[in-house]
Amino acid sequence: MNHVKQSKRTTIYDLAELAGTSASAVSAVLNGNWKKRRISSQLADKIMKIAEEQGYALNMQASLLRREKSHIIGMIVPKYDNRYFGSIVELFEDMARERGLFPIITCTRRDPELEMEAARTMLSYQVECLIATGATDPDRITEMCTGAGVRSLNLDLPGALAPSVISDNFAGARELTRRILMNCDERLGKKGPLLFIGGRGSDHNTSERIRGFRQAHADFGLPVEEDHILACGYAPEKAERALDDLALKGNALAYGMFVNSTISLEGVIRWIRRSGRLDDRDLVLGCFDWDPFVSLLGNGIEMVRQNVPGMLHKVFEMIESGASKPEVIQVPPLML
Repeated sequence: MNHVKQSKRTTIYDLAELAGTSASAVSAVLNGNWKKRRISSQLADKIMKIAEEQGYALNMQASLLRREKSHIIGMIVPKYDNRYFGSIVELFEDMARERGLFPIITCTRRDPELEMEAARTMLSYQVECLIATGATDPDRITEMCTGAGVRSLNLDLPGALAPSVISDNFAGARELTRRILMNCDERLGKKGPLLFIGGRGSDHNTSERIRGFRQAHADFGLPVEEDHILACGYAPEKAERALDDLALKGNALAYGMFVNSTISLEGVIRWIRRSGRLDDRDLVLGCFDWDPFVSLLGNGIEMVRQNVPGMLHKVFEMIESGASKPEVIQVPPLML
């Protein structure tokens, strides 16, 4: 039987020999402390290039124990499946790296237990700060971080124990509702109340959007039908089922709809095409979310684009200023 001899694992002494320097210099470069040792950037680059070529894997857990700071920043997000959360992740990575931080991001699928597991794991890697984005229970995450002596901030959904940066959901929803109502009047000659569909009434953002939806109707002197507020969740199939249930009750369907996300919009469009209850040309839609492909659906769908750059700039301002007061910063969304 032939035995394959395993190659020897590369050590810092091997790297030192290849770079023509000392093992302590290699260790300083790999641990990020080379500037304190007055090691030149040319030598640091050379060592990192050799380490990469040799497939050297830095033992992060051990090296973190030797550093004053990890320079790691964590973020949990609920979903990757729409442009809003995707754009948050991409811009967060860019802005973290610009500041010399290493971003770690994980998707928790709106599952409270996955959120806690993700937070616990990130804390074990000594993240310097944890951003809870759209978390179902941000205060629980903050309590865990506080116990570990780590700062946390909330993004998209607010908490009561840490600084939060969110969209101005009330003002954005009020303006979006106003535009849908005006479009119904101009395009269809109808001024009836709209249908609100999508989201969860228990979360802050949806409740604030419903409040803005109601206020815009009040501004026009219109009543809001209680059974036309369908906070049925975000999944497309939930929007379809909610519309099916409404139709089965024999209620007249609204000619205008406020859709709470592009995820819910997918279900609304499926239902319209499948049911044949409404013609696209006789329906005015608005969506509190943004995706350029929505324009391909035609019908001039109004959209609200949340100001992701503005929100993340506020987040990093808070991190850099050391802000810890549990205040809520609201960033106005962009009307498209």
